[in-house]
Amino acid sequence: MSAAAPTVQWLRTGQAAFPAMLAAIHTARESVRLETYIYTDGKIGRQFRDALIAAARRGVKVSLLVDAFGSLFLPDTFFLPFLAAGGNVRRFNPLHLWRFGVRDHRKLLVCDERTAFIGGFNLADEYDGDGVNRGWCDLGLRIETGELVRELAASFDEIFGLAQFKRRPLLRLRAYKRRHKSRVLPTGVPLWTQPGPQTSSLHVMLHRDIVRAHDVRLITAYFLPTRKLRRDLVRVVREGGRVQLILAGKSDVLLAQLAARSLYRRLLAAGVEIYEYQPQILHAKLVVADQVTYAGSANFDVRSLKLNYELMLRLEDKSITRTAREIFDSTLKHCRKIELPQWRAAQSFWQRWQQRWAHFLLARLDIFVALRQFQALEK
Repeated sequence: MSAAAPTVQWLRTGQAAFPAMLAAIHTARESVRLETYIYTDGKIGRQFRDALIAAARRGVKVSLLVDAFGSLFLPDTFFLPFLAAGGNVRRFNPLHLWRFGVRDHRKLLVCDERTAFIGGFNLADEYDGDGVNRGWCDLGLRIETGELVRELAASFDEIFGLAQFKRRPLLRLRAYKRRHKSRVLPTGVPLWTQPGPQTSSLHVMLHRDIVRAHDVRLITAYFLPTRKLRRDLVRVVREGGRVQLILAGKSDVLLAQLAARSLYRRLLAAGVEIYEYQPQILHAKLVVADQVTYAGSANFDVRSLKLNYELMLRLEDKSITRTAREIFDSTLKHCRKIELPQWRAAQSFWQRWQQRWAHFLLARLDIFVALRQFQALEK
C-alpha cells in the first residue's frame, strides 16, 4: 500500500506563517522539532519560546536547534526557562576559528511527525509582516501527513546529532546521505546539502530541471550561482525559452547584493530578465522550472549549494506549480526591471570595482576557506 501523499499549503508572508507554526506547536502532543538559523529575543522569539515551554510542560518532547553564528547575539539565559521545563536546545557548530564557515541555514518545524513547515523565515521580528508594507518578503510551506513529513523529522534528528561537530556525528551524517541519496518520495523530494567539494543533490537536480525547461522563474535573496547554473540559465534563453529573475533591490547583506550585480551585465546581454524587489528586503527562495517547483531555505548562490546545511523541497505537482507562478507574478508587480542600456550607463568604475571584489570574496575566498575548514574536520 502506497504512503499517503502530503498536503502542501503555501505560506506567503510572515504574518501568515508564524501564527500557523505557533498553532501547530500548541496542539502538539508527542514531539516538536524546531530548527532555525536566526533566533532573536523579540516579540516573535518570545512567542515561540513560550509555546515551546508550554509544550514541554505538558509532556511533549521538544528539541530546538539554532545556528551558533546566526543566533550569535541571543544569550544562553534566554533559554533557561525552556530548559527548566524539560526542553532540549543546542547551538549548531559552536563558534571556532577553524570551523567558522560551516553553518546550518535550514529552517524547519515538525510537530508530531504529522505537520511540517519549511521556508526562509527565521524567528525574528523583521520577518513578521506582509512583505510589502511591513516585514521582509519571504515564503514558506506547510506540509501535512505523509512520508515526506517523517523524512523531514529524520533529517532534523541527524542534524541535531551533528550539532557539536564531533567526528562520530559527521560519519553518521554521511551515512544518512548515502542511504537517502537516490530515494524519491511519492509527491516530493527533500533535498538537503552539506559542505564539501562534491556536487550536492540540490545542485544536480537544479541543473537537470533548468537545462530541460522552457520557462524559468526564480526568486532569491542572494544570487551567486555556480558557473554551470549560469550557463544553464543562458542556454534556456538561447534555445527560445524565457528566464525571469527577481533579486534583492534592498538587501540585509550588501556584499551579497554587490556580488549578484557583478553578473547582471552578462546575463542581461544574453537575454535573461532581471527584476529587483523594491518595497522591503527580499528573503524568499523560489524556483519554478516548467512544472517543477523548489522552495525552502537555500538561496541560488554558491554558499547554499556548497557550504551551508540547507533544506529545499522539490515538488512536481501542477496545482502547486500554478500557485508558485501566481506568487512569482504577484511579487513581480513590486519590482523594477533592470534594462541593459540604463544599467551600463549607471555603473561607475567604483561600483564595478566593488562588485568584482564582492564576487571574488564570496565566490572564491569564502568557498576556499569554508571547504578547507570542513575537510579538516573530517580528518
